[in-house]
Amino acid sequence: MTPSTDRSSDLAALRSDIAVANRILVRQGVVDAFGHVSARHPARPDRFLLARNMAPASVTADDVLEFELDGTPVEPNGPKVYLERFIHGEILRARPDVMAVVHTHSPAVIPFSVVRSVPLRAVAHMGSFLGEQTPVFEIRDTAGDASDLLIRDNALGRALAQSLGNRPAVLMRGHGITLVGSTLREAVFRAVYSEFNARIQAEALRLGPVTFMTGGEAAASAATNASQIDRAWNVWKAQASA
Repeated sequence: MTPSTDRSSDLAALRSDIAVANRILVRQGVVDAFGHVSARHPARPDRFLLARNMAPASVTADDVLEFELDGTPVEPNGPKVYLERFIHGEILRARPDVMAVVHTHSPAVIPFSVVRSVPLRAVAHMGSFLGEQTPVFEIRDTAGDASDLLIRDNALGRALAQSLGNRPAVLMRGHGITLVGSTLREAVFRAVYSEFNARIQAEALRLGPVTFMTGGEAAASAATNASQIDRAWNVWKAQASA
């Protein structure tokens, strides 16, 4: 097999995995008709792959398009694309270590984006990657107080990436959450378990003072969980394909 054939095979496999990732997130209750998943191009780090503008449950490998990091589709005059594709391109531009990005309107996390006195942080073992605090992106700081809260251009995408910093996730005030991973599977894992952790944290706060994970516990637990991501991916993929 020639190198060019290898690259084509890798690209086809990644397109298929992006379609699977969309279906997993739907089945896990993290996205509904909205939300999107991207991955860095396996041979062109200055490009990324993202579905055309459509509901996640309907995404197939053939729907996955190729984009420049500025959000420009590689195929001119192609299908309609997501308005918020700038989330993906600008984070991938700012974070060479990131290979995939997930943006959701995951309902359990949104309260933590609007109650700034209660940060979203690791309280459950599977949410340990969140650490001691999840940053919140305040779109008013860039777009003023009359925006529709959407990341509509590169400037807003850059501001979001700056708020994310070197963290695995950033909340978006009144909007949702964006998560990153060193692989597509890791980004999906984090999207699922950020919702899981948020639900548990909210329930615990109703009961009384919460014992959160320390920074050391969170780091150690996240390292252990990172070795088990394929276990989760494989069962979720089977369920989403049934």
